[in-house]
Amino acid sequence: MYVPPNYMPPRIDPKEPNVTYPTDSIRTTFESADKNGDGKLSKTEVKEAFAKLGAFCPDYRAWKARRHADANHDGFISLDEELKELVNYTQKQGYKAK
Repeated sequence: MYVPPNYMPPRIDPKEPNVTYPTDSIRTTFESADKNGDGKLSKTEVKEAFAKLGAFCPDYRAWKARRHADANHDGFISLDEELKELVNYTQKQGYKAK
C-alpha cells in the first residue's frame, strides 16, 4: 500500500464519542438501505449503508461484506437469510457513532 511521504493520519479528538454502533442500529441501517423493497440488498445499497456508518472506503467495505455474507453467491444480501452475517461482519469492524 502506497502512503505519500507527507501523509499525516487524522487526529482523534478525545472529546468525540467513542461508542460503537449497537447491533440494532447496524441492522436498521441495512434494512433501511433496501430502497426498492425487494428484500435484498444490492452492491449499491450495501455501499450506501456503509457510507452512512462512516466507512472510510464504502466501495471496498461493501465488496468485503458481500463476499463474507452472501452465502448463496447471487450477488445480493437477503434480508431474511443473510442479514445476520452482514451485521456480525459490520459489528466486528468497530464503526463508531458520531
